[in-house]
Formats: sequence, structure tokens, C-alpha cells
Amino acid sequence: MGKATAELFSAEGAKLVLSGRNQERGTKLSDQLPHSIFVAGDVKDTDYNKALVSAAIENFGKIDVICLNAGMLGLGNVVDLSDVLWNETLATNLTSIFSLSKFAIPHLQKEKGNILINASIAAFKSFPNHPAYCASKAGAVALMKQMAVEYAPDIRVNAICPGPVDTPLLYNSAQAFKNPESAVENAAKATLLNRLGTPEDIAKLALFLVSDDSSWITGTAMTIDGGIINS
Repeated sequence: MGKATAELFSAEGAKLVLSGRNQERGTKLSDQLPHSIFVAGDVKDTDYNKALVSAAIENFGKIDVICLNAGMLGLGNVVDLSDVLWNETLATNLTSIFSLSKFAIPHLQKEKGNILINASIAAFKSFPNHPAYCASKAGAVALMKQMAVEYAPDIRVNAICPGPVDTPLLYNSAQAFKNPESAVENAAKATLLNRLGTPEDIAKLALFLVSDDSSWITGTAMTIDGGIINS
């Protein structure tokens, strides 16, 4: 989803600071996108988030948008899940949003910018063996709403809440269900539109929410799930 969003934003003329842990993949993507740089690191690291903001200012002079897309599953029920994995999941999915936003907000205020969080329908719907994931995504939505109140009218803050999207994370998530081999297929069939989402579906909504076309939308958690939450 992050890759598709970067590609669409680039096609619309955005200058990008790309983040991620994989130097090879990040550099490859940056080489394909004009006016983009890649900074390798882990969003659980406060100094890394500060470095991302510094890189944007040093290379492009301002920040208009931050897209908070990092995520991990942290699978296991409450009894079996280790403290380490719980903390790592919360740090990746929730605390990183706080951290990057902390450093970016002063610059976003100057530009009347946007914060966009990639949350999940797991903020509203529970899944077996996903306690850390569900808790972190619910927290992400709550933090989004709080920041929308705190920094209006200068900054718009919204969240995307995807359902089952055809990415490696979905197939990893399937391992938490009783019948992993059929879980992804069943998820597609459970949507009202009878298909998985694509990363491009998510990217198009992301572009809308940070564009002037959505200038009267803030504090919103927008589901994009093929209707599965209503099925």
C-alpha cells in the first residue's frame, strides 16, 4: 500500500521522502520515482522519525503531507502473546504515529498540511489472535481524532481503514485463523463486492484525502473494505 501510494503521489507531482527498513527495496523504488529520496530505518526509533522530517526540510524545503503507513501484526492471543511482541506491535503501529507527527506538525502548520494515517477495520472489528493489532489500530484512530481537534484549522488529520487488501500482510494475517489456507479466499467472498482490495484502491483514497478535493474533511476514519464490515 505504501509503494502504490508513493507511485500515485509521484505521478501527481509530489516530492517524496520514502521510509522503510529495507535499503535495497527502498532505493530501488526511489530510483524509479523522480524527486524522491529514501531514508532507511525503523519507525520505532524516535531519532529515525526526526531524521525523516529533517530530510524533507533539507531536500525539499517544506512538508505538506505525512502518510503514516508502517504496520505489523503481532499475532497471538492475550495469554500466549509475549510482552516483547505486544510492545513491538504497539510501537510500530501506534507510537510511531505519535513520534513522526511530533516532529512534522510544526512544519505542517506552516503549510496548512495533512496527516494521513493508515489504520484498519481492525479498529472497529475484532479478529482471532490479533489483540495487539486491533488495539494499536483502535489507538491510531483515537489519536487521529485527537490531533484533528488539537491542530484544526491549520492541519487536517484523517485515517484510512482498509479491509482485506491483497498484500503480504493479509496472507500473514490468515495464519491466525482456524483454516489459514482458505481465510484469504473467504475474506474476498465476505466483501459485498466479492473481491480483495488492491494497493491501488488504497492509494486513490489516500490521494483524495490529502488533496484540496477533501478540504472539508478532517477527523474522519474512512473505511475502504469492499463493504466487509457490513457483511
